[in-house]
Parts: sequence; C-alpha cells; structure tokens
Amino acid sequence: MAIIDKNAHNWIDDADENQFIGLTLPLILDNGQVASTKTTLEAIKQNVLNLLNTELGERVMQPKLGIMLKRFLFEPFSDEVVNNIGNAIIEAMDYWMPFVQINDIRVKMSDNEAGDFRSTLEVSVDFSLKKDNNATDSVQVTVGE
Repeated sequence: MAIIDKNAHNWIDDADENQFIGLTLPLILDNGQVASTKTTLEAIKQNVLNLLNTELGERVMQPKLGIMLKRFLFEPFSDEVVNNIGNAIIEAMDYWMPFVQINDIRVKMSDNEAGDFRSTLEVSVDFSLKKDNNATDSVQVTVGE
C-alpha cells in the first residue's frame, strides 16, 4: 500500500523554466528533444485530451480510464444525447482529475458533412484549475473521424 506524505508539496511551481512536467502527445521532436509540457496548465490540457480520446476499457490494467464517446455517434442527435455526453465527461473528469473545474461543455454535429448523414461529433471542453480560476484553457475533440 502506498504511503501518503501529507507534508509534501502537491503543486508544481511553474516559475522554473528548466522544470518539465510531462510529454506532449503525439511524441514530436522540439529542437532535437522530445517536446515536453512546461506549465501545469499545459500538462493538464494534455491529460484532458488523453482522457477524452481514450475509450472506456481501452487501457490495459486500467479499464475504468476513459469515456465512451463513440457510443453516441449513431444515436439520433438530440438534447438528451448532448446531456448524456456532458454527464459522461463530468463523471470521468471528477474521478480522474478532481483538481479541474469544468466551465463549459459544447457538443455539436460536424458542419463538414451535410444532412442526416453527419457522423462526426465535435466536443469542446472549457476548464480551469480549482486552485487558480484564472488558469483556464479549452480542448476540442472530434469523435468519429
């Protein structure tokens, strides 16, 4: 069992330019080195993108990681579907990233396709950090491409 150190600093100080927090995905080279996230907000943005792009049950050894967004693709687009998608995102974010405050979730069908044959969802999530409401960002995910 893990021992929780209650005296440890649980917040990263973004003032140190030499401190890297995580990796950007997809892995790309930045001046010959693997591109890394340099601020807490950048790292959390990458984590939100990863969570939204991971289907529930896709991760080996962590079957509860992810959101089943693809299951909504072939349902008739309605307010109920939009609410269900929002609830799924809120539930997953509350479980995996309780330090993130969701400010807005927007769901729409893709404008790139016409009529009833649209089969792509566009999901946007605006969020902020609970410790710093001024640190805000947003991510956009396209489901069904």
